[in-house]
Amino acid sequence: MKAIIYTEYGSPEVLHLAELEKPVPKDHEILIRVRASSVNYGDLTARNFGNISANQFHMLGLFWLLARFAFGLNKPNNHVLGSELAGEVEAVGLAVTRFKQGDQVFGYTGQGMGAYAEYRCMPETGMVTHKPSNLSYAQAATIPYGAITALNLLKKAKLQARQRILINGASGAIGAAAVQLAKHHFGAHVTGVGSSQRLELIRSLGADSVIDYSQQDFTKNGQSYDLILDVLGKGSFSRARASLQPNGRYLFASFKAKQLLQMLWTSVFGKQKVICALSEEKPQDLVLIKELCEAGKIKAFVDQDYPLEQTAAAHRYVESGRRTGSVAITIS
Repeated sequence: MKAIIYTEYGSPEVLHLAELEKPVPKDHEILIRVRASSVNYGDLTARNFGNISANQFHMLGLFWLLARFAFGLNKPNNHVLGSELAGEVEAVGLAVTRFKQGDQVFGYTGQGMGAYAEYRCMPETGMVTHKPSNLSYAQAATIPYGAITALNLLKKAKLQARQRILINGASGAIGAAAVQLAKHHFGAHVTGVGSSQRLELIRSLGADSVIDYSQQDFTKNGQSYDLILDVLGKGSFSRARASLQPNGRYLFASFKAKQLLQMLWTSVFGKQKVICALSEEKPQDLVLIKELCEAGKIKAFVDQDYPLEQTAAAHRYVESGRRTGSVAITIS
């Protein structure tokens, strides 16, 4: 089978096309003929992980160290990137009951990666379910990672209907999904913060108001929120406290030791809380995401669609900062 592989860390040029052995499903696995994948933050990080220091990593230094061992200290252990996929079930293991040959599916492979290939085996009880019927393969392949993560974060923060939420970093995979879920699933009033070239995208996601961070500091606009979601951990709880309601929560999706200490401190002292949350991947959440997509509450906004052979170009485009939506990889 054709696959995009990398055998060393580095720029997009380390990605190249290769022929690999086609996998065979085990008893409880399905063999997926992959039709599309995506380029998300995890793919970019994994590809260049050997050149990312603990300080540059968006999470705790301990997580960076564990990830270095998982991905490979000096060169990658897993040579095929791609953590989101959509495709068709080509074969099923002897004990599989949830899927049959020909089913259209989409899913999330997590740190196991492997979606930049023509075929991928996944356990039938894993993060895979039937594809939303109203989405193309390319659209469906850009949904799982961001939507699953955003759904978990908003549930942990206990977002309620009619509450006011500000999402700092509202145009990435997690942020874009959070805008749609907060508005159309939780029923909240949503403010999205992003760059000037992505404000229209954030509006189209359903945000009630948008803020261009290059023109306005949301901590000084006089507005207050029940929940602030900081996707990349670039904000500051101390600076944003005046923008929180008396019982408001500041939710970090990416965090260091300082934010953990703030969470411990605010859990005991004061009414405003800091929350540092990790997403839990549950198959039933992906089923809910599928239903929300089919109900029109989550939409896919694909900016560019690259063929498998041009995966390096897709990575370069995402890293250029010019994208105004998701970037898909089509595997024909």
